[in-house]
Amino acid sequence: MYNRLLLLLLIFICLSDRLAAQEETQTKPLVFLMKLDADIDPRTNRYTELALQDAIEREADYVVIEMDTYGGALNDADDIRTRVLEFEKPIYVFINKDAASAGALISIACDSIYMARGASIGAATVVTQDGAAAPDKYQSYMRSIMRSTAEANGRDPKIAEAMVDQDVEVDSISTEGKVITFSTSEAIRFGFCEAQVEDLGEIMARSGVEEYEVFEYELTASDKIIDIFINPFVSGILILIILGGIYFELQTPGVGFPILAALIALVLYFTPYYLNGLAENWEIILFFLGVVLLALEIFVIPGFGLAGISGIALMMTSLILGMLNNDWFDFSFVPEENLTTALLVTFVGLIGAFIVMFIGGVRLVDSHLFKRVALETTLDKAAGYTSNFRKESLIGQKGKAYTVLRPSGKIIINEEIYDAYTRGGYIEEGVEVEVISEEGTSLKVKAIS
Repeated sequence: MYNRLLLLLLIFICLSDRLAAQEETQTKPLVFLMKLDADIDPRTNRYTELALQDAIEREADYVVIEMDTYGGALNDADDIRTRVLEFEKPIYVFINKDAASAGALISIACDSIYMARGASIGAATVVTQDGAAAPDKYQSYMRSIMRSTAEANGRDPKIAEAMVDQDVEVDSISTEGKVITFSTSEAIRFGFCEAQVEDLGEIMARSGVEEYEVFEYELTASDKIIDIFINPFVSGILILIILGGIYFELQTPGVGFPILAALIALVLYFTPYYLNGLAENWEIILFFLGVVLLALEIFVIPGFGLAGISGIALMMTSLILGMLNNDWFDFSFVPEENLTTALLVTFVGLIGAFIVMFIGGVRLVDSHLFKRVALETTLDKAAGYTSNFRKESLIGQKGKAYTVLRPSGKIIINEEIYDAYTRGGYIEEGVEVEVISEEGTSLKVKAIS
C-alpha cells in the first residue's frame, strides 16, 4: 500500500513538472507589424511580398498593416490585395490617416479595418498621371475587384463600387457625380470599419488578445542597399560608368578593365529595378541589342550610320524604361515626375559619359595604370624599323599592270611581281605604270599616259 502511494506521488510530481515546463515554454501570440506609408508602386509591392513571407517564416499569429497612403499603381495594388486575401492568418489594417484609391482596395481586402480619429477611406477612381480619370476599361476593372474584394470579406459590394464610379448611387450614402469617401464614423456606420482606435494595443484588445509580442518589420540590409542603388543620383553615375566603359573598351579592345567596370555598373543598375518590378526582361534585352548594333557599326559596317544610331537609341531607351513602371510603352499610370526624373538622369549620365570620353580619355591614356596594360612601344622608321625588304628603291621605275588595279592589285617590273595600288584611280591590266612612292611592302603607282 505504501509503495502504491509513493508511486502515485512520483507520477503526480512528474506531471506537475511537465505542465509547469509547458507553461514556461509557451510563447505569447506574435503580432507582426508592417507599414504602408508611401505610394503603392513596385517598391511597395515587393516590400509587402517580403514582409508577408517573413511573417509566415516567423509563424506570426496576427499581421497588422499600418496604412497612410493616397494610392498608386493599380497593378501593384492588385498584387498586394491578392496576397492579403490569400494569407492564412488574420490581417488587420490600421488606417492612421488616409487609405485612398489603391490604399482603399488593400484595406477592404483585410479581415478587419480599424481607423484613427480623422482618418478616411475611399476615393478609388483610377486616374492617369495628370490627374484625369483613366479610360473606362481601367475603371471597370477597378470596380470589379473592389466589388469582389468587398464580397469576400462580407462588406457591401455596391458601396465599394461607388468608391470608384461616380455614376453608382447608393441610397442615403452617395449621390450621382461623387465617389464615396468615408470618414471614420461613416466607415463604422456602413460596415467599412470595425472601430475607431488610437494604437495597436486597442486593436488587439478588441480581438481579445491582452498579452502579445510585437515584431515590426524592416527591410534587411541587402534590401536597403537595393534602395540606395535606385536613387536617381546613383543611377546617373552608373549610367556614366556603363557608357564610358563601353566606349573605352571599343576604342582599346582587349584592355578588359573598361568593359569590366561597365558590366559591374550594368548589373548594379538593372538588378534593383528588376527586383522591384520596374525593369522587365525585354527592356534589358533592348540594351544588349543596342550594344550589338553599336559593335557592328564600329567593327563591321564602315562609317557611322543607321546601325550605330539605332544602337545608341536602344541603349538609352532601355536605361530610361528600366526606371519606369510602364506597360509596353504605355505611360498612362507613370507619374509625370517619375518620367521627368528618368529622362533627366539618363541625359545627365550621357553628358557625363561624353565628358569622360573626350576629356578624361586623354588622362587615362597618360596614366600609369593604362601604360601597364596597354602596348605603347612603336617601331619608328627613324629608329631603323621598316617593312620594306628591298635593297634598292623602285621609285621612278616603269612596268605594267599585271592585274587590274581598283585601286589595289599587282604590277610587274623587270619580270618581278609586286603589290601595288593607285592614287584612287582605276588601271586596266597591261597598262604601263610608273612607281611614284614606296609604302611598306606596296608600291604606289600611276598610269603612264
